[in-house]
Amino acid sequence: MHKIGLYIHVPFCSGKCPYCDFFSVAADSETLDRYTEFTCEKLRSLRGDLSADTVYFGGGTPSLLGTERLCRILSAAEGSFGKPEECTIEVNPRSAMQLDFKSLASHGVNRVSMGLQSGSDEELSLLGRRHTVKEAAAAADKIRSEGISNLSLDLMLGISRQTFGSLSGSIDLCSELGASHISAYMLTVEKGTPYYNQRSSMSFPDEDTVCELYEYAVNKLSEYGYSQYEISNFSKPGLESRHNLKYWRCEEYLGLGPAAHSFIDGRRFYYPRSLQAYYEDKQLLDGEGGGREEYIALALRLKEGLRFGEYQKRFGEAVPGEMKAAAERLVKTGLLTVGDDYISLTTKGFLVSNSVIGELLDF
Repeated sequence: MHKIGLYIHVPFCSGKCPYCDFFSVAADSETLDRYTEFTCEKLRSLRGDLSADTVYFGGGTPSLLGTERLCRILSAAEGSFGKPEECTIEVNPRSAMQLDFKSLASHGVNRVSMGLQSGSDEELSLLGRRHTVKEAAAAADKIRSEGISNLSLDLMLGISRQTFGSLSGSIDLCSELGASHISAYMLTVEKGTPYYNQRSSMSFPDEDTVCELYEYAVNKLSEYGYSQYEISNFSKPGLESRHNLKYWRCEEYLGLGPAAHSFIDGRRFYYPRSLQAYYEDKQLLDGEGGGREEYIALALRLKEGLRFGEYQKRFGEAVPGEMKAAAERLVKTGLLTVGDDYISLTTKGFLVSNSVIGELLDF
């Protein structure tokens, strides 16, 4: 039996960050208890159907559930899907201080992803984050001291008032805190968020500067030994996010929780952005997935790029010659490289990946 990834969306936050477009709501103890019980019941109902080698608790802020509730869900997940090889929980620095990571580790958690976002208190305040740099450092120390050494930290690029100096300091901090993995995302100001409504009055770096900040981050992270393996993700050797690689390699995953998406047996489906819809187990179909164009587009997000042999193994045919020819024409632009058995984007290519991928697929 092949193994899938299991994603559990925990849709609770103590407050909404002004840039965030993910589904999350405030919750009291009763709401947290109901969510936990329903998720455990749902997991138990799936026993024997599938096996998972990765589990990922995303949000929202999963750490708001607290140790006891998280351990209950972890036990239910293991009972139905087996013991995962990688189990990640997202935390924020403040709520992480309330967790017992020794207990979580005994229930299978071996990786923690923490939303640092910046190593500057001024930038954190402008982002609407509720923690300080000092609190983030204390949380990282707690996580490691209680037995979980695989720590991933999130950074944001292109945020208000960010400079090369402040970005350098943020990367320095990630290394000092012992991060094994760093996700460095360029800020996207989404419609419907407070940031979108305030964008004209905020001093964001211009587009050219954001591109330069990205290239600077790629180079500095490499100096610290973090190898880029996806547009926004960097890790020490062998410590890539195995769960997230499933998404980019068009492998199967099952999502539970409001707004969680799944890809099983060639079909994509999801829960609406509603707790009630989740409790009623209403899922919506999102069409077929894993086709040739989707596979190519996702593979090109990875540093390894599109591997011709893997494509042929999956689809029973060679990579289209027209696409190879289009890639050859783009080599001189410095946006991608082409080898005997691969096409991969360069750092500059990642910055305009949508347009490059679109041109490659226009055959």
